Amino acid sequence: MVFPDTSFLCSVYRTQEHSPKADAFMAKRSGPLPVSSLLLLEFRQSLRLQVRLHTKDKTKGFTKSETTQMMRDLQSDLRTKVLEVMPVDWSAVHHTAEELSERYTEANGHRLADILHVATALHLGADEFLTFDANQKTLAEAEGMLVKV
Repeated sequence: MVFPDTSFLCSVYRTQEHSPKADAFMAKRSGPLPVSSLLLLEFRQSLRLQVRLHTKDKTKGFTKSETTQMMRDLQSDLRTKVLEVMPVDWSAVHHTAEELSERYTEANGHRLADILHVATALHLGADEFLTFDANQKTLAEAEGMLVKV
């Protein structure tokens, strides 16, 4: 089983440096890509923040129309089962996240969202993790997952 993080989703829904790798992975995949409600929340939140950044400085962030299209594409992929929201026992995930935080944060400086995504992947039984974030890659690999893309 494979589980993505927000950097992977961003590369799928907006053309950026890692998009060719993300697109190639998605093109080869058969069946839905599992996601969590937390992952979708963080992705949508990041899009909304990018709109705000662009409103304040046109050289930063994403336009409102670009964000709207990304949200539509995401909803379409959820509806057509390109992505599938997996049920998660959040209490168990939080317990695992606490353990990961205790083991790795002081040494490596992991963000809470990154810890929660890795904890979710572990909870769901993922053995592969999709990320373009070097620090999150370190955490997933430390927990025995193969990091793809």
